[in-house]
Amino acid sequence: MSRPKVFVARRIPDEGLNRIAAAADVDVWPDRLPPSSDVLRERVADCEGLVSLLTDRVSAALLAAAPRLRVVSNFAVGFNNVDVPACTAHGVCVGNTPGVLTDATADIAVTLLLAATRRLGECTTDAKQGRWLTWEPLGWLGQDLAGRTLGIVGMGRIGFATAKRLHHGWGMKVLYTARTPKPDADRKLGAQHVELNTLLAESDFVSVHADLNQTTKGLFGAEQFRRMKPSAVFVNTSRGPLVDQPALAAALRAGTIFAAGLDVTEPEPLPADHELFTLPNCVIAPHVASATVGTRDAMARLCAENLLAGLRGDPLPHWVNPEAAGNRRA
Repeated sequence: MSRPKVFVARRIPDEGLNRIAAAADVDVWPDRLPPSSDVLRERVADCEGLVSLLTDRVSAALLAAAPRLRVVSNFAVGFNNVDVPACTAHGVCVGNTPGVLTDATADIAVTLLLAATRRLGECTTDAKQGRWLTWEPLGWLGQDLAGRTLGIVGMGRIGFATAKRLHHGWGMKVLYTARTPKPDADRKLGAQHVELNTLLAESDFVSVHADLNQTTKGLFGAEQFRRMKPSAVFVNTSRGPLVDQPALAAALRAGTIFAAGLDVTEPEPLPADHELFTLPNCVIAPHVASATVGTRDAMARLCAENLLAGLRGDPLPHWVNPEAAGNRRA
């Protein structure tokens, strides 16, 4: 019996790749940059399985060009890159890797918050470039953290983990937005469920953990930044398109808000000459929230489990479109 063929759109950790290779013939894209859409369609044309990343657009056109494709295993929690309704219509199962990124992403949110609040990007650059002349009473003054108010936009697993670190570590009061109140956050963190405008006006730190969808795209624009305190720090570890970046740049440049820390941008990578890189009060990381050995290994395991279940015709452990079960491709 022939082994199924799988295309892996970028090399993933061996923890997952070796599991896939033990059960399938694997074609791994070798470059650091992702394959183009045309190359992706070509490489997947005779495959039963696809391991995709957020940079790989799994479209209706790709599905039509890959009649044998049965499962798409996305190496990510999010799946905005996958046309899920089209996959369902074609009988293609879609899996993702939720849960295992929570702690690593919360750690990066706190890291960016601390770095932006204490102006670490600016002062370390100044030190490297010879602008550290002496100890200065007014040099590189940041904001205090203890006892301040934290606003969490999207109190899911990652938002809760971020709030837990800052509430217990720095005694922060927690405000949050969510579709519904979160009793666990209310009870364990003394958190308060509020409207977004209230959160923006009262928070010293705003950390974004919302999903990207039609209602959240561009959620943070000029009006939202104007509602924030001039001493406030804005952190986004969710998705770049949630933020109107020109509006953020204008707010940082004008002192409408104090600083920002970003792990996600639009586009990615952000062009090296982008205005945000020129602002000393903006700390930008290259989408590294899940970049720990343990987290990426765990993602690879989940990714492999989803893929292999799809190839066997079993339910996916982390199934984005279980409604595809009724018309799965054989």
